[in-house]
Amino acid sequence: MTRRHFGSVRKRPSGRWQALFWKDERVQSAGTFATKADAQACLSAMETDLRRGKWIDPRGGEVTVCDYANDWLSQRTHLAERTVELYRHVLDMHVLAPLGASTLSGLTPTKIRSWHAEIAKDHPATASKAYRLLSSIMRTAVTDGIISSSPCKIEGAGTEHAAERPIASAEEIELLSEAMPEHLRIVVPLATWCQMRRSEILGLRRMDVDLRQGVISILQSRTFGMDGRQIVKLPKTAAGRRSISVPRSVMKSLMQHLETFTSSDPESLVVSGRGGSILSRDALQGSWERARLIVGRPDLRLHDMRHTGLTFAAATGATTAELMHRAGHASSPAALRYQHATRDRDRRLSDALEGMITGFEGQHHG
Repeated sequence: MTRRHFGSVRKRPSGRWQALFWKDERVQSAGTFATKADAQACLSAMETDLRRGKWIDPRGGEVTVCDYANDWLSQRTHLAERTVELYRHVLDMHVLAPLGASTLSGLTPTKIRSWHAEIAKDHPATASKAYRLLSSIMRTAVTDGIISSSPCKIEGAGTEHAAERPIASAEEIELLSEAMPEHLRIVVPLATWCQMRRSEILGLRRMDVDLRQGVISILQSRTFGMDGRQIVKLPKTAAGRRSISVPRSVMKSLMQHLETFTSSDPESLVVSGRGGSILSRDALQGSWERARLIVGRPDLRLHDMRHTGLTFAAATGATTAELMHRAGHASSPAALRYQHATRDRDRRLSDALEGMITGFEGQHHG
């Protein structure tokens, strides 16, 4: 076997020459060649690319998307449990099922465009999620030197273009609260006027409510896994850990709720099921769906009440920083959406006023 500084070549029983190199503390093959000179040339080219920072692992033609993606996800130990579940679901259902058997080097931009278009035809939001996930995996493969460039080259494919969500009127907010079971009525004002996420409402404890100051502290959230198992965790960002002032009328309703439905134990959950049982995701969703049908707003999701509250807050003239704090947003784009919505309504108001001005001028000249 002929040795070189970067690697070595050896003659196989078949008469072909194999190029070997060291990587990740083990000997790996760069392939077999008809002549010794060809094997040495391969190693020389690899060494040159390595020094230039352009080296590509020849195993790229062997590693499957399935194997690499599964390793990629297992190494993301910083992700929240619920996020891992969602990634796993999207990966298995929409990425690995159609693309898992392909090698990394076998994924071409054409194949990616065809795959994305097939999903987007019926499920555009799912297509965006799957594309973002695959794109992240491919970027890591580039960093690892497995492929030279990512095949995910569809501009804007990872951006979801969701329709503007509906908002409820002040009257509908009150009706929705009344339509909920008595022990769950407080959910609606907390979601709307305190702009709390569902997971934050479900994780709220008696000890997190300062009755004297009229303030709620968001210190934990409670979500559910796909198997229905509850997951209690800290807010994922510093912005999510916040204290918010509660409107006086909402605080009055909250105090009545605490007195009637919440145990005196400081650790007890503010919102629970009947008889103080743990409130499940399905029980809350079922109650909400019945309430919105009663009010005649089947288009409203529970999350839309938070959207409604933030839109109303923007209409009061709240700054971006104030909206970010209220909502627990770590970055400004989400808060800016609510200010944009307010400007849209202001334009419609201006147009309405213009109509009145035109009417008055017509009467005057008449």
